[in-house]
Amino acid sequence: MKSMASTSNVSELMFTGLFQHPEVQRVCFVVFLPMYLTTVVGNGLIVVTVSVSKSLQSPMYFFLSHLSLVEISYSSTVVPKFITDLLTKIKTISLEGCVAQIFFFHFFGVTEILLLVVMAYDRYVAICKPLHYMNIMSRQLCHVLVAGSWLGGFIHSIIQILITIQLPFCGPSVIDHYFCDLHPLFKLACTDTFVEGIIVLANSGLIALCSFLILVTSYIIILVNLRNHSAEGRRKALSTCASHITVVILFFGPAIFLYMRSSSTFTEDKLVAVFYTVITPMLNPIIYTLRNAEMKIAMGRLWGKNENSEME
Repeated sequence: MKSMASTSNVSELMFTGLFQHPEVQRVCFVVFLPMYLTTVVGNGLIVVTVSVSKSLQSPMYFFLSHLSLVEISYSSTVVPKFITDLLTKIKTISLEGCVAQIFFFHFFGVTEILLLVVMAYDRYVAICKPLHYMNIMSRQLCHVLVAGSWLGGFIHSIIQILITIQLPFCGPSVIDHYFCDLHPLFKLACTDTFVEGIIVLANSGLIALCSFLILVTSYIIILVNLRNHSAEGRRKALSTCASHITVVILFFGPAIFLYMRSSSTFTEDKLVAVFYTVITPMLNPIIYTLRNAEMKIAMGRLWGKNENSEME
């Protein structure tokens, strides 16, 4: 198998960016930088709170802390480079850097998808089999499910990269996007990428679609089972599930829109990509903390403890 370096004349790629106008780019910088910082701080706060708080040791919060860790990693793969590029006229990345960005973007993206499926399974067991919950969702199984999510993301991403590194790139070297992804990069290959496009569609699109269908089915079963619960039990379960369902819709809607159709890069595609690379990772900690009383109480205790220690 020929390496990318030996089959390519291109060593550096250039992004067209999200918008061309310098003033608009500066406005985007002012808007997106606080969003990214909120993503890192918000998700980081969830990770710290869950790891420190003894009241948040259930499997649900164990999965949530890993989801928050993935959100930070996922957003950090694209957003820091994107934000700094908003202040530069020429936005470049090396071919190797582009491939690395694709690898980590898909690695963390699919890991998040699988974690959302795991969290749906956890809620299904908690609501539909409450008496057996602690036996089924043992600490060992929780670790296996999380490790499986990370491994699934890694295997998916390796497949994408093995497809990409075999392609020759002879020019042009301009990517019509603000970060590296497979479809925009395939357009630069000096060979027909129809087969590779189909494989990517099957690999990315079907994972997203099948996972989404599993999630929808599981939440329908959960909602049907809630009829047998008390009013208080229904209220608490619905509050938790509403947070999960909101995150699922925010993440899967744009992903399915982009990957379950033919290759094209329009301005609206870039705006949809902004939604799931910048906005959704920022919203997740807000959704989970505002709708979760236990998380709010634990965060209050954590910060209250810190304030008390500072006063002493």
